[in-house]
Amino acid sequence: MNALVPLMVTLPLVGAAIALIAGRHRRTQVLVSIVTLSLVLIIAAVLLVAVDTGSPIAVSVGGWPVPFGIVLYVDRLSALLVVVSSIVLLAVLLFSVGQGAADGDDDTPVSIFHPSYLILAAGIFNAFIAGDLFNLYVGFEILLVASYVLITLGSTESRIRTGIVYIVVSLVSSILFLAAIAMIYGALGTVNMVQISERMTELPQETQLVLHLMLLVAFSIKAAVFPLSFWLPDSYPTAPAPVTAVFAGLLTKVGVYAMIRTETELFRDNDVNTLLMIVALATMVVGVLGALAQAELKRILSFTLVSHIGYMVFGLAIATPAAIGATVYYTVHHIIVQTTLFLSVGLIERRAGSTSILRVKGLMRAAPVLAVLYFIPAINLGGLPPFSGFIGKFALFDAGAQSGTPLAMVLIVGGIVTSLLTLYALMRAWNLAFWREKDDHTETETLERIAYLGDAPAAGVQTERRVIPRIMTATTAGMVVVTIALTVFAGPLYDVCARIGESLLQPVHLSQLQEEAGQ
Repeated sequence: MNALVPLMVTLPLVGAAIALIAGRHRRTQVLVSIVTLSLVLIIAAVLLVAVDTGSPIAVSVGGWPVPFGIVLYVDRLSALLVVVSSIVLLAVLLFSVGQGAADGDDDTPVSIFHPSYLILAAGIFNAFIAGDLFNLYVGFEILLVASYVLITLGSTESRIRTGIVYIVVSLVSSILFLAAIAMIYGALGTVNMVQISERMTELPQETQLVLHLMLLVAFSIKAAVFPLSFWLPDSYPTAPAPVTAVFAGLLTKVGVYAMIRTETELFRDNDVNTLLMIVALATMVVGVLGALAQAELKRILSFTLVSHIGYMVFGLAIATPAAIGATVYYTVHHIIVQTTLFLSVGLIERRAGSTSILRVKGLMRAAPVLAVLYFIPAINLGGLPPFSGFIGKFALFDAGAQSGTPLAMVLIVGGIVTSLLTLYALMRAWNLAFWREKDDHTETETLERIAYLGDAPAAGVQTERRVIPRIMTATTAGMVVVTIALTVFAGPLYDVCARIGESLLQPVHLSQLQEEAGQ
C-alpha cells in the first residue's frame, strides 16, 4: 500500500508532462488526462478502504528517516478528500472536453489547459496528503501557479484583471504562511505536523496564539472566510465554466482542510473557538446577503460559496468529535453540490446566451432537462430534507446544541436563516430563468419589479447562444446523480466522517508515525 501513496502526486505530474509534449494532439491530451485522473481515483479509493479498516499510512519520500525527510501521510480524511476531488476533477474534465470539442480552443486552449489542469490536480492531492507544513506550502504554490494559468485562459481583459487580483491575494496568503512556517521552525526545530503537535506545549501561550492566528489568517484567505473573502466573487465568475466549477468546488476546500488540520492537530491546547464562531456567523450572513443582491447566476453561486464556508468554520469552532465529523461530511457535500451547480449554470449560459436572471427566461419549455439539472442541486444546497445539505446542517446544528453555549445557539439560528435565504436566492433565480414565460414582462417592467437588482454587477452581459454537446449534459447529469448518492448512501458516508472526527482529536505520536512509515 505504501507504494501507492506517492503515485497520487507523481501520476498527475507525469501526465502533465506528457500532455505538454503532446500539445498538438488533442485526443492524446484528453486520453492522458482521463486515464491519469481515473488511476488516481482508483488508488485513492483503495487507500480509503485500507486506512478505514486499518491504520493511517505514512511514506518517507527518498527513504529519509522520519521526521527529517518529506513525509506523505494518508489517513481517513486525506483519502476521502482525494477520492472526492478525483471524482470532481474527472467530471469537470469531461465537461471541458465537450466544451472544447464544440467551441474549439478559444475559451480553453487545449494545449495549455490539460497540462495546467493536471498540475492543479497534483497540487490539490499533494496538499491533502502532506505530512509537514512545508510540503503543504508546496502544494499551495503548485495550486497557485496552475490556477493563475487556468483563470486567465482566453486572455480577455476581465480575466487578466481578475487573475492579477487573484494572484496578489494568493501571494499575500502564501507569504504569511511561509513566515509562519519559518517562525514555527525557529521555535520548535521542525515542520513535521506530528512533531509540531508534540512540541507546541513547550511554547508560551502568547507565542502559540501568534503562530495559531498567522496560520488561520493564511488559510482563511485561501478558504474565502469573511472578511478575507472579498476577492472570490469577482475572480471566479470571469473564468471559463469548467475552471469556475473546479475552483468553486475544490480550491477553497483545500484552505478548509488546512484549517481542520491546524485546529485538530497543531493547536489542540490553544483554541480560538469564540473567534471562529463569530467569524463563522459573519461569513454565513454576509455571504448570503451578497447572494441576494446579485442578478448574475455565477455571482449568486460565488456568494453562496462564501456563505457556506461559514458552516464548516462553525463545526471547527464547536471542536467536538461529532462537530468535526459533521464538518467533514458537509465539506464533501459542498464540494460535489457546488461543482454541480456551476456546471449547470455553464449549460444555462450556453443555452440562453446569458447568466443574468433579468434576461434569461422561458427555459422550462425550451430546456426542461436543464431545469431539473439546476433544481436538484439548488434545493440540496438550500438544505431541504432529505438531501445531504439538510443532513450535514442538521448534524452541525445538533453538535452545536450539544455544546450548549449561547454563542452556539446564535450560530444555529444564523445557520437556519442562512439556509432559508440560500434557498430563496437559488429558487428566485430558478423561477425567473425557467418558470417565467418569455412574454410575461418587458425588460423595463422586470427591472421595476426587481428594482434592487437593476444595477447589480454584470446584470446586462449577453453572449452568443451555443449548442450544448451531449457530453456536457451527461456529465452534469452524472454529477447530479452523485449529489443524490450523497443522500442515498448518507449512512455509510457519515459513519466514515464520524470516525474521522473521532480520530482527528486523538493525538498521533512520532513513534506511531515512524511505525506507520516502517522505520
